[in-house]
Amino acid sequence: MKRSEINAALREMEAMISECRFKLPPFCHFTPEDWKEKGHDYDEIRENMLGWDITDFGLGKFGEIGFSLITLRNGNVKMPDKYTKTYAEKLLYLGEGQKAPMHFHWNKMEDIINRGGGNVLIRVYNSTEDGGFADTDVTVHCDGREMAVPAGTQVKLRPGESITVYKYMYHDFEVEPGTGPVLLGEVSMCNDDENDNRFYEPMGRFPDIEEDEAPYRLLCTEYPKAEE
Repeated sequence: MKRSEINAALREMEAMISECRFKLPPFCHFTPEDWKEKGHDYDEIRENMLGWDITDFGLGKFGEIGFSLITLRNGNVKMPDKYTKTYAEKLLYLGEGQKAPMHFHWNKMEDIINRGGGNVLIRVYNSTEDGGFADTDVTVHCDGREMAVPAGTQVKLRPGESITVYKYMYHDFEVEPGTGPVLLGEVSMCNDDENDNRFYEPMGRFPDIEEDEAPYRLLCTEYPKAEE
């Protein structure tokens, strides 16, 4: 992705968050210059990959496959003694025409919540043992209601509604056409984006960046080390 594309996506998500009256923690507003002065007291942000995360999954089609995220809180499965949180929280933003690719998580269970905007469609499958799509009904839990839906069903979440996504449950999501961009929340077990995603079609998780302008914010993979 071009840095200019990332900067535009950051500003677009910030505008949506403001429209939904959601307040971000201070570190989400740090500039690249601010980060040069942050000491080891901010290591939790660096080591747990808190903050901004814009991804096109390495496919170069951000307007079609890709979305914008912020990790607000997270534990660390690699350093559980240092970081004892067993949970994570994110915000996700999708514009019309964007979608997240089909994937499941090996270890993480999560709730996806429509925090505001349009409607989101989440397609669900059970996984077979070899990582394919099972032709079996999927048991889904939406805001206290349990129901079985056929494989490949798109579950619609209107603002305020949520779905629980279990381990090995394939899911993607996209905006329902004509309803407008969506701000999603994610409440989950600890997040490990480097190891816990199983994409149905092989792809990356973080973008390669072409530097065509200065960064507006640093992404969660870009923080400089603290000065010793």
